[in-house]
Amino acid sequence: MGQLQLRAEVHGERLLQARELFFDQGDYPDGLVDPLILRSWERCRRFGVGDPHLTDVTSTMDRVALKTEQERNRFLLMQSRPIMEHVFEQIRESGSMVILADANGLLLETVGDPDFVSRADRVSLMAGASWDENLRGTNAIGTALAEESPVTVLGAEHFLDHNGFLTCCASPIYGPDGRLVGVLDISGSYRTLQRHTLGLVRLSSALVEKRLFETAHARDILVCFHSRPDYLGSPKEGIAAVTPDGRVLAMNSSGTEILGIRQIDAMRRDFSIVFESNLSALIDRLRHTPQGSQELCVNGKLIHVQLRGQLPAPSVHPGRGSDERALPLRQARRAEVGNVPAITLDTLNTGDARLQAAIDRARRMLGRDIPILIQGESGAGKEIFAKAFHNSGPRHDQPFVALNCASIPETLIESELFGYQGGAFTGARKEGAPGKIQQANGGTLFLDEIGDMPLNLQARLLRVLQERCVTPLGSTKTIQVDIALVCATHRKLREEVARGSFREDLYYRLNGMSVTLPPLRERSDIRALLTRLAAAEVPDPTMPVRFSEGALKAIEGYAWPGNIRQLHNAIRVAIALLDEGEQLITEKHLPEELFEAPLTAAAPAPAAGGGEPRWANELPAGGGSLDEIGRQAALRALEAAGGNISSAARNLGISRNTLYRKLGRM
Repeated sequence: MGQLQLRAEVHGERLLQARELFFDQGDYPDGLVDPLILRSWERCRRFGVGDPHLTDVTSTMDRVALKTEQERNRFLLMQSRPIMEHVFEQIRESGSMVILADANGLLLETVGDPDFVSRADRVSLMAGASWDENLRGTNAIGTALAEESPVTVLGAEHFLDHNGFLTCCASPIYGPDGRLVGVLDISGSYRTLQRHTLGLVRLSSALVEKRLFETAHARDILVCFHSRPDYLGSPKEGIAAVTPDGRVLAMNSSGTEILGIRQIDAMRRDFSIVFESNLSALIDRLRHTPQGSQELCVNGKLIHVQLRGQLPAPSVHPGRGSDERALPLRQARRAEVGNVPAITLDTLNTGDARLQAAIDRARRMLGRDIPILIQGESGAGKEIFAKAFHNSGPRHDQPFVALNCASIPETLIESELFGYQGGAFTGARKEGAPGKIQQANGGTLFLDEIGDMPLNLQARLLRVLQERCVTPLGSTKTIQVDIALVCATHRKLREEVARGSFREDLYYRLNGMSVTLPPLRERSDIRALLTRLAAAEVPDPTMPVRFSEGALKAIEGYAWPGNIRQLHNAIRVAIALLDEGEQLITEKHLPEELFEAPLTAAAPAPAAGGGEPRWANELPAGGGSLDEIGRQAALRALEAAGGNISSAARNLGISRNTLYRKLGRM
């Protein structure tokens, strides 16, 4: 007899005895109730949920408020609805319902048998009601959120007496970033208990998670893997989202379990470190077997791997061998000045005298063994300038390898930069891994935010630059390297040297030739830059957008603390808010920040650590599509207006129909 059946039998005298001991006498019903349920009862009593014998009086939100929350969780709803409908078809006419709740226990949508739905309505088991454990006591949805694990709550195990007619099975749903985003639940009468219900809801939540992950990373390379080849394509497969240059963006929970690592061990690390293999070589092998898989050995485990999603086009260089050190990056990172292929110093010039001077100085260094130091505020385009410098010189067909010294934990920078020998530290791949310096051999190494590099690593980097060789962690063997070095920082390195946080000898070694990029507020070519950025974002090149004179003056008068990055995002928002067929961007399409700040305001100091300004952080990571930016801008306006469509539309300066259209695409 299964566990659920045993628990169902307890619903008689033993469970009544357990409730009396716990709720009426304040004693512990050892052995009479499941430990998970007892933990929940204890939480409910500790946080003062109320008298379990009283009728629940918790209200549900009105339609407008519910609509706002549904819009907020639109992505989750869109990916969950097909799964919910399919599950309901499997349990139709069983006196049950399928429920989706958000991460706070708010019921977003339900589908079920009419007879049971009418009974469920009497206890507010309906969309718009919160089933958070702190409000309604022990219940599958709220308790699954509290425990962060699948939960079954049978009949009288519910904290509130009047919910005792229910049997509910719920399983948490985790988003692509590993955070808890919701719960999927199947509820029914305790008299119709089905032994496989919990398994069904767990499988369904896994399917939702898979859809969420694949949709969120539809533009990335999806590395799908499992120890058993027949599990590829199933909800149990591991999935990692990887950029074309080999950076792991995300990994689902199945993937971390299969590899035996934590999320933090995979995020933002190089593919070669996580999977102990070269991504470019794996892509090349799998091109010949698109429906097949390749075997990899990771941490001593054999896994089978498939690639899906947006694979980069093949890159062939005549006369070059298969040496992995010479494999170029397949695709440059999307830059602040638009997705322009093979951007060069010439194409960067849009008429500003100070930028032109920086370009002219950099051009004189092409092909010379002189390090370049790019200085400028955060968002001013330092990385794209470095990429343009690389593309303009004799190393343009060799690797361009970038490392942001401020975005990688101090404990990882050393292995990322210098590489390591097998067994150098816990979790290291047994055959070792090359660092960024080795990967850049023959090409250009770009060290962004060099001012944030720890002092102990500055000495090692100086030795590499002087001796032109690198020694991986755990090794005594030196490897000769040939690199052009470009560094960037928003800090004033002279001041960092004076404070003792940056080595003076390294400063003079890096500062072979320094260029300073002007902040956007001081540039004279903003209108030309606007034209270029907008042209790169318009979906249909036959319908270019224009800017009204009022919009141009607002843009030119703003301080732009986030520089080109912020301007780029503002243009994307403006284009996303244009109505269909509309081509003129006016003041109403621009962010409110442009009109709130004084026109003569000085630029605020950059965020600690050189991070992005607050305004930029409100936009989707990686920029997102124009549709997505439009949706998020519309949703934020709706939230600010308290769910009032007319007010939100007025604040955005668009029609109600346009706002509905923006929200409808979420």
